[in-house]
Amino acid sequence: MNHSPSAGSTAPTARKKRPVLGPSWFAAVMGTGIVANAAVTLPRSFPGLRTAATVVWVGAALLLLLLAVGYLRQRALRLHAGDPVAAQFFGAPPMALLTVGAGTLLLGKRLIGAQAALDADWALWGLGTVLGLVTACTVPYLMVTRHRFTPDAAFGGWLMPVVPPVVSAATGALLVPHAPAGQPRLALLLGCYAMLGLGLVAVLLVLAMIYGRLVHHEAPTGTVVPTVWIGAGALGQSVTALGTLAAVAPSALPAPYARGTAVFALLAGIVVWGFTMLWVALATALTARTIRAGLPFAPTWWSFIFPVGACVTATGSLAERTGSGAFVWTAVVFYGLLVLAWLVVAGHSLRHAAGHIRRGPAGGPAHRRTGEREARLGNPAVLKGTVRATAEGRPVSQARVTLLGPAGDVVGNTVTAEDGSYAFTDLERDRYTVVAAAYWAQATPLSLDGSGHHAVDLTLAHEEG
Repeated sequence: MNHSPSAGSTAPTARKKRPVLGPSWFAAVMGTGIVANAAVTLPRSFPGLRTAATVVWVGAALLLLLLAVGYLRQRALRLHAGDPVAAQFFGAPPMALLTVGAGTLLLGKRLIGAQAALDADWALWGLGTVLGLVTACTVPYLMVTRHRFTPDAAFGGWLMPVVPPVVSAATGALLVPHAPAGQPRLALLLGCYAMLGLGLVAVLLVLAMIYGRLVHHEAPTGTVVPTVWIGAGALGQSVTALGTLAAVAPSALPAPYARGTAVFALLAGIVVWGFTMLWVALATALTARTIRAGLPFAPTWWSFIFPVGACVTATGSLAERTGSGAFVWTAVVFYGLLVLAWLVVAGHSLRHAAGHIRRGPAGGPAHRRTGEREARLGNPAVLKGTVRATAEGRPVSQARVTLLGPAGDVVGNTVTAEDGSYAFTDLERDRYTVVAAAYWAQATPLSLDGSGHHAVDLTLAHEEG
């Protein structure tokens, strides 16, 4: 679909609603959690670092609980599944569970006890792994069967659905020594290697599409640019998984194969780490270019954090395996950048959340400040347009149009009129994304007797989310 800047007078007005919390916000849990976890795996220790990491892990756990309750209460799962952009970030909740679970085992023992920490990690890892595998299968299926993309649509968010199995492999290695000896432990180790293969191959395929989009089309701008960093996170987690799995392989595999995993972790890890540094350089250059032009805040800013944390854990794993001082200090530098970036993004997120709370829900105190806000921002904006079919350019009636705010929240939705027109009114001056969707397919079974004429009427309708 494409959008025309003009619309007829019959354009229906959008239904206004309270903004919906998007799954991309779970990246805040991922980023906060990896700040804590990376401190534990850092190849050099610093006074007070573990205590500070424990405090950060507690914050990540509380944030996970808050976001999970808020997201489940709004019942927006099908709404986001129908959005080709928001659906990509379904990978964030599983990775948030896995990150907090790993932190529970690494840092939570002193607070809740060793056995409770182990039980909690088993539960969080199991739930995160199941959700991650469902996401890795379901979102690509939706992309193939229901969503339609232009040649320049590939962006870093496409990696989010396929990265969770890699994170499951990296964090599942922590549980291998705690699994019952024998077949259960072996099954867990091999399952982690299988998930690493599933995720890494899919990541490389998506990276090729993203690179092709960068080369053949205009460079990304605005809040899409931070998602380029997700590629570095996916690759870094793969290196981390190779190292953590090789470390626990001797407890489940015979000696020759266990030694083979160590060799594989070293050689393949260094090769993938080198490619990761190339992607970091590319992402850094694109980010610096965008900052000069202006980079407004959005949840995609959290795409900076987890990837840098994955670079810390990947570099630290190679430092431990090789004893290289260069890897040691590279990991320390990455961790310093990680903490600095986390402080900046967390500060912007808190200001965004505070502003959202002050605005309040529809009908609340915000309406008493309407005059003050309009005096500051000017008159409310109106957005109008027309949805047309790509092939012949004809207007499409009854298409669903959704308006997303700068943070990915749903501001309103409507359906187009007979002439394909739509309108959103009473909007604040801000950045928005307009998403248009056609109809869900309807299937009607029938039998023909081979004689006469037959008529079958089909009704196309939108499935309510």
